[in-house]
This record gives sequence, C-alpha cells and structure tokens, in this order.
Amino acid sequence: MKQKIKLLFFILFSTSLLSSCITYSFTGASIPPSAKTISISYFENNADFINPTLSETLTSALKDRFTSQSSLTLIPSGGDLQFEGQITNYKTSPQAIQGDDFAALTRLTVTVKIKFTNLIEPENNFETSFTAYEDYNSELDLVTVQDGLIETIKEMLIDDIFNKAVVNW
Repeated sequence: MKQKIKLLFFILFSTSLLSSCITYSFTGASIPPSAKTISISYFENNADFINPTLSETLTSALKDRFTSQSSLTLIPSGGDLQFEGQITNYKTSPQAIQGDDFAALTRLTVTVKIKFTNLIEPENNFETSFTAYEDYNSELDLVTVQDGLIETIKEMLIDDIFNKAVVNW
C-alpha cells in the first residue's frame, strides 16, 4: 500500500513538473507557459498584382488560428509573440505546356514574408517567406476560380506559418 502511494505521488509530481515546462495543445503547439499574449499586424499587400481582399483574408486567418488553437490573448500590439507580414507575390503562371504550346493548367502563387518575434524565447525568432500555390484549368478565367484557390492557398500558408512559429517537432 505504501509503495502504491509513493508511485502515485511520483507520477503526479513528474506530470506537474513536465507540464510546467511547456504548454502543449492537441494541435502540436509548444507555447512557453509565460507567453500570454499575441499580436498580429495587418499584412500589407506589396505584390505587383493586388487582390483587394487578400491582406484581410490572411491576417484574419492567422488571428483565427491562434485564438482557436491556443490560449493566447490577441492584443493590437506588443504581444509576447508578434507577427508582422506582407504579401510580396501574387501571380499566375502557365503549367503543363502541351504539344501545341498551350498550357493545360495555370498556377496561382502567393508569397508572404513573415517576421515572427518571440519575446519569451528569442532564439525562436525568424524572418522568412512562405509560398503556396494551386493549379487550375487554363480554360477557366482566374476571376471565376480565384476565391476557391485563395481559400486553399490561405490554409496552406497559415499552416506553414503556425507550424514554423509554435510547433517544435
């Protein structure tokens, strides 16, 4: 009986010790327990070709990801974790050129440059570009397929940014 109590105490002690080092969530995020706030600045659109809703779409999506998958409080500026970003590329390019020099597919590519500042663990800071793309049938007009393409590209970009910032696998 005494050994069972000691074992139970050891397990509880070990669990509390480990859980105090890193905050872990089912999303795989490893956020320092002392980090309480996050700030995400509006992503300016500095691409040559501008989609008028893309800045708001990407900024809101990153905010939504952190508010839904972490316990961090979103504040306007000065958070323990900080994101700044800009859209640097938004372009289409032909893909899968056929024998008649006609492209069967067109690729929409979006690149976002992100600066991440972690005031708690500065060794995790980074400034890098993330690129995602989606192909569509060249016979279709970009305007008609753009919203669906952007939805897919947005998810890929937000996954990559979130994972680079807080998933330490």
